[in-house]
Amino acid sequence: MNRERSNQLFEIAKTLMPGGVNSPVRAFKSVNGSPLFIKKGKGSKIWDEDGNEFIDFCASWGPLILGHTPDSVVQAIQQTVVYGSSFGAPTVLENQLAELVISSHPYLEMIRFVSSGTEAVMSALRLARGVTGRDKILKFEGCYHGHADSLLVKAGSGLVTFGESTSAGVPDSFVAETLVLPLDNELAVEELFNRCGNEIAAVIIEPIPANNGLLLQRKEYLEFLRDITIKYGSLLIFDEVISGFRIGFGGASQYYGIRPDIITFGKIIGGGMPVGAYGSSKEIMQNISPEGKVYQAGTLSGNPVAMAAGIAQMKACLQDRFYESLEKKTTDLVKVIKQHIDYYELPVRIFHIGSIFWIAFSRFKHIRSASKIDPDSMNYFKKMHGYLLEHGIYIGPSGYEVSFISQAHTDEELERAAQVFCDAINIALKK
Repeated sequence: MNRERSNQLFEIAKTLMPGGVNSPVRAFKSVNGSPLFIKKGKGSKIWDEDGNEFIDFCASWGPLILGHTPDSVVQAIQQTVVYGSSFGAPTVLENQLAELVISSHPYLEMIRFVSSGTEAVMSALRLARGVTGRDKILKFEGCYHGHADSLLVKAGSGLVTFGESTSAGVPDSFVAETLVLPLDNELAVEELFNRCGNEIAAVIIEPIPANNGLLLQRKEYLEFLRDITIKYGSLLIFDEVISGFRIGFGGASQYYGIRPDIITFGKIIGGGMPVGAYGSSKEIMQNISPEGKVYQAGTLSGNPVAMAAGIAQMKACLQDRFYESLEKKTTDLVKVIKQHIDYYELPVRIFHIGSIFWIAFSRFKHIRSASKIDPDSMNYFKKMHGYLLEHGIYIGPSGYEVSFISQAHTDEELERAAQVFCDAINIALKK
């Protein structure tokens, strides 16, 4: 595969931006070679600056559930941007997207749009502290909630990729009120709440942890978190930046039938544009300025172009059997790979839910906590990733990241991809 142009661009980028990238995992440090510079995408495919074509399972890390440049989203963006790209003032599009989301989500009564998942989570935590009058936050090892200072503690995602447990530049005092426990351990949570439950403002969790592998949790465990937060008067925050509108329109909350106090969302709500959001009951959301005392603001919050893109994508997601079709595509792909793994008794597992899947070089039947991921297994991932690229398959450049299927993936593309995945696993496991 020719990567000459991408290599040249990366050398230039390194003189302009730290590490040559604007987000760490993109640097390809955990896999072979330099990052590919993507030129365009359409449907299920992307093309790099050297003209290489790939079936894309990264989907901009999840939000492109319709695929790249779907006609309805592109048209919405084009029709809106001619009237202006930003006003810093209300537009009818904010009303329309908010009404669309709230009317079809079982656990939302009000919503506030922001510009990123990180901003949504940061705002949700401030809201929880403002509502409860408490300071402490409980999070879990391996769950990633963006790069806000108080949450960069055993966070997963890019931090795990580079073998770091926290980030430089974050004072100890900033994280002193952040408590961290392992996932899938009710006893540890009970002991913590018995000790300081009356000081905990909120428990935040990815109900489907998907930034440090796909750590599928037991429903009983999530129900336990709901029960213990109610008992102690803490709020339960579901970080659905990845799972929201991915597993179903109601995300993991609806999938498990659990009503959290606050839900955060990411770019899928804006058709891939820079958008985030957080929502809750009217009672909780009315604590936010200008109605309440919890301050949060942003010039680009509710940006009209992003709102228009979001309306187009959300309408598509609400079409009959949209999620059933996505899940079937994912199940069919996973079935082929799993049959291959089982037939040859390979030390590999493939986990999936909805339209998300993750290949782990492990013999564990279940991986529910970050501690069960063997760091040495990333050497196998590196080989698999290189083979996939050489054979026209693009996934995220980290073994801790999950992959996604979009509406645009055809059955023929998935059949071809399944075989390439099987071959890549074989190559990775060769001594």
